[in-house]
Amino acid sequence: MTVRFEWRTSLCAADFPAAAYEALRLRVMDHTPFNALAWLSASEQALTAGERLHVLLGWQGYELVLCLPLVASVERFGGLPFRVLHHLGYPLADRLALLACLDAANMRKALIEIRRRLPHALLQLNELSEPVGAESALTEWMTHSSTAERRLSCRTPVHRISDADRQEVSGDPRYKLRRARKRIAACGAEVRRITPDASTMGPLLKVISEVEAVSWKGDEGVGIFTDEHHRQWMDRAFTDLAALGLVRVVVLELDGRCISYRLGLLEQGRLYDYNLAFLPQYADLGSGRVLLEEWIRWGLDDNWRWIDASRVSLENSSHQLHERMTGQLQHWRWSFYSWRPDGLALGLALRFWQRFKPLLQQWRAKRKAAAVAPASVAAPVAPVPKPPAPSEKLMERQHASPSHSQR
Repeated sequence: MTVRFEWRTSLCAADFPAAAYEALRLRVMDHTPFNALAWLSASEQALTAGERLHVLLGWQGYELVLCLPLVASVERFGGLPFRVLHHLGYPLADRLALLACLDAANMRKALIEIRRRLPHALLQLNELSEPVGAESALTEWMTHSSTAERRLSCRTPVHRISDADRQEVSGDPRYKLRRARKRIAACGAEVRRITPDASTMGPLLKVISEVEAVSWKGDEGVGIFTDEHHRQWMDRAFTDLAALGLVRVVVLELDGRCISYRLGLLEQGRLYDYNLAFLPQYADLGSGRVLLEEWIRWGLDDNWRWIDASRVSLENSSHQLHERMTGQLQHWRWSFYSWRPDGLALGLALRFWQRFKPLLQQWRAKRKAAAVAPASVAAPVAPVPKPPAPSEKLMERQHASPSHSQR
């Protein structure tokens, strides 16, 4: 059936087909809270002066079969400006599903429509999850790009909640959890579960943003409340999601003051562990592990099926869910370079880097090995002294100092 494409410039407009969008979102089985219209509308309101939203809709009759909200901006690579398209919500949307129910031919038409309407050098879609064993609809776009890359950006640990979680966890995590509970009990802190609504979400966000501000995330500027722009974005997004009943928070309180928290989003029985922080003076409590255990216990009480790390680093992840995970989900970054001169140049630069990088790594490894080699040269072996005669051993014992004999 023929697909009719339509462009919109806002998701917040009164005439946006919200009901059709929600029907499409629910048909895509791997959708996440970051696909919710509430999250995307808040993301739209957080766009800066140099960013413009363009929403591509695809219709089959009266049924919405595609919604792709793209943000156009100018980014610099090597000091040169290039026009780039990202999915709305980047970079704070931790996991997205592609809301498309199209066959290969119509997906190809969608790409042509995007290139016609939005000339660009690079179209990049980050943090897309895909059903296991299913080929992505975006595969069709790779063959029609000057250069294309599908790159793994994250292996997210997940924990499937089961009756086994009613028993105490085994192994090393058990002892870590016990020690953390003892420390928390000794200082008098208490764990509390919170299901905020639209009226209570704002004050709660103020409390937890203050905790993040003085934590290491605040010091390094990597938190979700890092600046006023991000804070307003998160305030709108989580307030709207709380109105839908999708927000969950577990906090550790001492004398009524929040000293640690975990902030999550719940949908389809899956809790996305989105953000956490703690006051630095209470770092030794091990509160993160205790609050993660509270997620699992809450899930048992309310029949959740999964606890997910919303996103982790691809390498050297320190997320505590690794200790409890029963599986992993993969996030992918898709990059499509156009046939325009700027797209060809960027794609060529990527291919050059992909070939040059291994050689650079080998050169660095050899240089490091060469620098370490002189220091690792073994010192001349001292001659082994001749064992003393029995009479000499006796004299050594008699003249040995007390400290030497104790060693």
